[in-house]
Amino acid sequence: MPKQTFLNLPEEKRTVIVNAAIDEFAGYGFESASINRIVANSGISKGSFYQYFEDKADVFKYLLTVLEREKMEYFNGKHPPSSNMDTFQYFRWMIKAGMEFNSAYPRMTQAISRVLLGEGLYYGKAFGEHHQKAINAFSMMINQAIERGEVDPSVDVDLAVMVMDTWSNAISSYILN
Repeated sequence: MPKQTFLNLPEEKRTVIVNAAIDEFAGYGFESASINRIVANSGISKGSFYQYFEDKADVFKYLLTVLEREKMEYFNGKHPPSSNMDTFQYFRWMIKAGMEFNSAYPRMTQAISRVLLGEGLYYGKAFGEHHQKAINAFSMMINQAIERGEVDPSVDVDLAVMVMDTWSNAISSYILN
């Protein structure tokens, strides 16, 4: 996560650095991303970059928190069309609203999706905790659906979660491509 020196910067300067990082990851992915290009495109020195972030992974993790915050703000004003939705209707609504978010923030979505899904880092050690959050949320949804009688209790929860996760990621990958 960013160091306090980054957080102390004026918002305008932080935004320039964040946008340069977004463009870098969207254009090159994680493995080919260059700190040199990030600093050149943000107008800061390489030394300043290291006063703000530990490394490339650190700035990418920060982008994940920015995305999470933006999504929370975006979804804060969104409400399902009906309060009588079952779990799978709600899941479809979430996917649709997520696609609307992706359309509202295309460059950020492209950067994150390229790295996590395109390069497979969503499933690895470095960023896998973000995938685990999604898995936990899907698992909670399925278990609640079972409790409400919407899903047969004999359903394999892990399999249902895997299907939901795969569907969600396939849609994101499709949009990315």
